[in-house]
Amino acid sequence: MSLAEFALIDRIRARSRARDDVVLGIGDDAALLQPAIGHWLAVTADTLNSGVHFPPETLPEDIGWKALAVNLSDLAAMGATPVWGTLALSLPEAEAPWIDAFADGFFELADAHGWQLIGGDTTRGPLSLSVTAFGQVPYGQALRRDGAQVGDDIWVSGTLGDAAGALWLWREGGLDVTRAAQDDGMEYLRQRLLRPTPRVTLGHALRGVANAAVDISDGLLADLGHVAARSGVRAQVWSDALPISPALAHLLGNDVARDCSVQGGDDYELCFTAPAHHRDTLHALALGVSIKCIGRVVEGSGVYCDGYDGLRGYQHFGDDDAG
Repeated sequence: MSLAEFALIDRIRARSRARDDVVLGIGDDAALLQPAIGHWLAVTADTLNSGVHFPPETLPEDIGWKALAVNLSDLAAMGATPVWGTLALSLPEAEAPWIDAFADGFFELADAHGWQLIGGDTTRGPLSLSVTAFGQVPYGQALRRDGAQVGDDIWVSGTLGDAAGALWLWREGGLDVTRAAQDDGMEYLRQRLLRPTPRVTLGHALRGVANAAVDISDGLLADLGHVAARSGVRAQVWSDALPISPALAHLLGNDVARDCSVQGGDDYELCFTAPAHHRDTLHALALGVSIKCIGRVVEGSGVYCDGYDGLRGYQHFGDDDAG
């Protein structure tokens, strides 16, 4: 039996934890918020559609996690602390078990970051989820795409290509996204696709260290290309330095794994540039995630990676999307 709209909203509201800086949350025409003194607000929005951003059979708890994770990743790339946000939810049917499972994944991640849902909208239609997330960053400390300098090192966090590899396996019928895989490597890739980890702690640590940053959602070359274009520089990437997980290399082979790491998206790792004199500082950071230098910022324009020059990452339309 489907839930009525207000019963659906009440079911979601009951799962949201309160913050002291939310004067008025879900239940009125608009929320009332109290931003921290001495901070900028960082605002981002992403929409996830069934069959485009996740396989149609994906479990609701994994959809819930990912819908928020992709937004928190944007905040991480700005060096911002997640605080609040809204959810616009389009559903073919508002079934209580689906809503509860979705909320399990969504609020597991929200609670881990102290992020509060403050409002949104629900409607009947094809499965689609839009989150607008707010973060706070101290005045003058936001990480941006336009700050890369000639001579900077280029770094990435984690491993690249895992989500793209998982998606390739799913399309070939080799991966069931609805259940844990018996093979450890396959399960690692499945989790990387369905439950990316926003690198919020790393984003905080990079304030005052990195000159520019972006999260990898559409592929390394495409997203690093945004940094190069906004900064007026050229990004030189060394393909043999790309961090590739043993699971991806084992299951798909080194060549395909490298293709996934360069062109694949959905990893939601951070790519950032920093002056060479910060190398020791970066290596000393205890962040719970590995980071690796993969190239250098040089004079010129665009992005070059040996063997991949001119290739671009995922795009929804013919022109670059807004990120």
